[in-house]
Order: sequence, then structure tokens, then C-alpha cells
Amino acid sequence: MKKLIGFLMIAGLGAVIVLPAQARDDKLLLSIEDALNASSSKEKLDGSVKFYFGNQRTPKVLKKLGSDASNKKTNAFGKSDEDACQWAFLSAMLSLEQRAKQLGANAVVNIESNYKKVVMSSETQYECHAGAIMAGVALKGDFVKISGK
Repeated sequence: MKKLIGFLMIAGLGAVIVLPAQARDDKLLLSIEDALNASSSKEKLDGSVKFYFGNQRTPKVLKKLGSDASNKKTNAFGKSDEDACQWAFLSAMLSLEQRAKQLGANAVVNIESNYKKVVMSSETQYECHAGAIMAGVALKGDFVKISGK
């Protein structure tokens, strides 16, 4: 009986120590430029779709083809928050690129972070939430045909 009580106390203490670490949800604002210039982004994004964040100036929009959102998570275990966030950002961007191609768009404009449906619009930064196990990036944007391409 004493062994069982001792085991339960140790297990309970372990849960108290581990749970706060798993519940971490740090908000990070990271550079869009750095993420797009990473070698993984340059290798995977094919350049056929242009991306415009926040209120960035765009070429003339000829036709709006729709709007959509992408919410991507990645395993953050053993990675720095920045590395995990960069992977989640790239996954979200690949999703937007793929959807743009499906719709016949050549650009995604008005891209904003949309984590838990809270909008954060910036021309230079994206929002990522990093925890002990997962990191996530949510983006939304409008798919359009722009002039000059």
C-alpha cells in the first residue's frame, strides 16, 4: 500500500511538472522576408504565384477568384521555436500556392495571420504560436489574377 501511495505521489508530481510545459503557447512575430528567403522555401515554392502580405502594393487586380485560409501545424519537439514556425509558415504558404493554382490565380493578396480567427495584418511579420510539442501558423488571403504576368 505504501508503495502504491508513493508511486501515485511521484506520478502526480510528474504530471504537475510536465503539464505546464505542454500547455505553452508562445506568440511569436517573425519575419516574412526571412521565412521566404530560407532555402526550404526557395526549394518548395515554385514562383508561379506571387504573394502580397497585409496592405502591400500590388499590380492591378484583374479578377478576384476567391478567398481561403490555411491553418498548418508542425512538430516542434527538439526544434527551436523559429525553426518550427518557419516549417509551419512554409506549409501554410504551400497550401495557399496550391489553392491559387486550383483556382487559376497568379497571386494571393491581402495575406494576414489568422491564428484562432484573430487577425494580425502586417507587410513584414507573420504570427506563429509555439508550444512544447507543436507550432502553428494560420494565414488567410484572396486569390486573384493580377496584371503583368
